[in-house]
Amino acid sequence: MDSIAKHPRQFPSSPDLSRKQTGTLRTKRIRRKGHARLSLLLLLFVAILLVVFIARIFIPPPIKASSAILIHADTGRVLYAMHADLPLPPASMSKMMTELLVLDAVQSGQHAWVENVPVSRYAAEVPGSGIGMHEGERYTLKQLFEALIIHSANDAAVAIAEHLSGSEARFAETMNERAKEIGLSDRTVFANASGLPAADLLPFAEAASDGDTVMTARDSAMLARWLVNKHPDLLEVTSQRDLPVPQKKLSLHTTNLMLPGEPHSYEGNDGFKTGYTRSAGYCFTGTASRGGNRLISVVMGTGNADQRFTETRKLMDYGFERQGILSNLLSGLF
Repeated sequence: MDSIAKHPRQFPSSPDLSRKQTGTLRTKRIRRKGHARLSLLLLLFVAILLVVFIARIFIPPPIKASSAILIHADTGRVLYAMHADLPLPPASMSKMMTELLVLDAVQSGQHAWVENVPVSRYAAEVPGSGIGMHEGERYTLKQLFEALIIHSANDAAVAIAEHLSGSEARFAETMNERAKEIGLSDRTVFANASGLPAADLLPFAEAASDGDTVMTARDSAMLARWLVNKHPDLLEVTSQRDLPVPQKKLSLHTTNLMLPGEPHSYEGNDGFKTGYTRSAGYCFTGTASRGGNRLISVVMGTGNADQRFTETRKLMDYGFERQGILSNLLSGLF
């Protein structure tokens, strides 16, 4: 009995029990591997989403232009810049300063929208886009102002300059003085009212043809921002697609093909100013408003008329997408 108590009987392990234990361990291992794979896939998915999120916010699209910039109109914050401080010929984008001087003159009471402006020989014969005026004709200041904006009329720009300052040369001096007052850089220089190259103006003794206008993309954006913020009613003009001219029994069409109904229509676009000369290439300062955000973009020296709008679209899409993501993120956090 003592022997039995000291040495308890040992039974051999059951083969079935051993197999069950082995199977259970194998199942647990498979489950653990499955969970690990699932966790890895989830982690990879989150990483991909994070990369896409960062790319959409911080990596801008490639822009085919000599220079470009994108800013927030309210804050002035720069969202994108490429050679933005390089002075380049802006062509008719420089007419934005002509617009500002007209607005200054009317706002100060020195001139009125209804006053008649005579057309000189130089104004009537200046090359490029225009109303098609003749020497001795008269147009109201408002008509010329709207033709300047909507159709980028060079004859309107010259007539305005001569009417407000007596000569285009004196008007150009005022343009540069005003540029300093609103904080544009000394890299930007206005040479005439239209933005045409000096070579195109040499046949006219009355023209300001001593030099060429140059602007930076940054200054162009800042000038547009000044106009939009200080003169918001201007957008009622820049958003017009057509301007009737009763004297000529015709209608002038917009040069901004990003307005609603135009070939490059862009949601929220309501301005601002195109430009083209052989030396400048195709340029565009644009603005659009979406979801409480107004952006201003500038592209200079693009290769063709359509490209200035396709590149602007890229910038605007990038900017609005970035603003939307950041707004949603902040609203989620707070």
